Amino acid sequence: MRARPRTTVLTAALVLALAAGPLAVPALAADAPGPAAVAGTTAGPDAEALRAALAGLPDADATAALVRVGGTDGNWRGSAGVHDLRSGAAADPDARFRAGSTTKVVTAATVLRLAAQGRIDLDTPVQHYLPGLLGTAFEPVSVRRLLNHTSGIQAGDGFGDAFEDQYAHRFDTLAPRQLVASAVAKGPEFRPGAKQDYLNINYTVLGLLIEKVTGHSYASEATRLVLRPAGMRDTYFPGSDPYLRGPHNHGYQAVQRADGTTEFVDVTDWNQTDRWAAGDMISTTADLERLITALFRGRIVPAPQLREMFTVPAGIEGATYSAGLQRFEYGGRVYWSKSGARYGYSTVVAATRDLSRTLVYSVGSTDAKGESMNTVAERIVLAALK
Repeated sequence: MRARPRTTVLTAALVLALAAGPLAVPALAADAPGPAAVAGTTAGPDAEALRAALAGLPDADATAALVRVGGTDGNWRGSAGVHDLRSGAAADPDARFRAGSTTKVVTAATVLRLAAQGRIDLDTPVQHYLPGLLGTAFEPVSVRRLLNHTSGIQAGDGFGDAFEDQYAHRFDTLAPRQLVASAVAKGPEFRPGAKQDYLNINYTVLGLLIEKVTGHSYASEATRLVLRPAGMRDTYFPGSDPYLRGPHNHGYQAVQRADGTTEFVDVTDWNQTDRWAAGDMISTTADLERLITALFRGRIVPAPQLREMFTVPAGIEGATYSAGLQRFEYGGRVYWSKSGARYGYSTVVAATRDLSRTLVYSVGSTDAKGESMNTVAERIVLAALK
């Protein structure tokens, strides 16, 4: 199953390209309560625009939104929507959620810390550390190529691409090595370094690398080397546990019925083993803000290795990804970001290199894996980065 890149609004041109309109769902207005009150401070960024971005939730596109805008420019905190559609209780602004591919920021930081300790050499082929994993069809793939998605390894096979297929297997376990084996069986997509193709498989292999060189589980090493130093007390890796522990808002997927109406399927409970080091992390907006702040200040990864997170590979047309992050320009500023999408939850963490502006949000998207950017998320980005 191929992982689609989930990109924020990178340029005004991309905003104009978001042509998909909101779903027309009379059932939501009839069955769900009215919009929850929006809460937020007024200091710093454009509070009025941010409040407007969250107004009207829940709607057809999102059931809730949790937002933190920070940095030296000032701070704003806000939330809107509901905890769940059945009760209509207000969304918990401190709730945990499935953070999706923002997990890759933590995985990259873990690898870079191990590199700083001399336990991993970024220029050494991963085949040196994991002999036999890729097979003879693959040329040497350096650890750096995995970090910046230029490895040429194809996507592994999951439980299918359609929501219905994946939903049917939501409580099943798919081990990382199974995913890698299915990817390896396809052979390389391109020679290492020839192109950049954002795929989860690169970070699945990095998870295996972390376990091999440390002798401990990915979750324990990522927690020790990144989560704890960053002060991420409410973040964890669920393993095969399909349930969200602690306070959390429910996630929903909009599914069209045969009669043309739309049903909102609760997708909160879901085994994420097929995402693992590429996307299974459960976090909060406060913890993700701590992560990006600690990282950019050099508190997690030493300066020589931290440069990898701000280095897009040269000579590759269209390349935007570095080690764990993605570079984009908007409003005259360069941002480094990572998005994440799991069914029911859409997440972004973004910041300028000098931390003058940071943004973290979790939107309860009703089509988190869709091709177009969620309209509520789009409003948040435009208001937060203006």
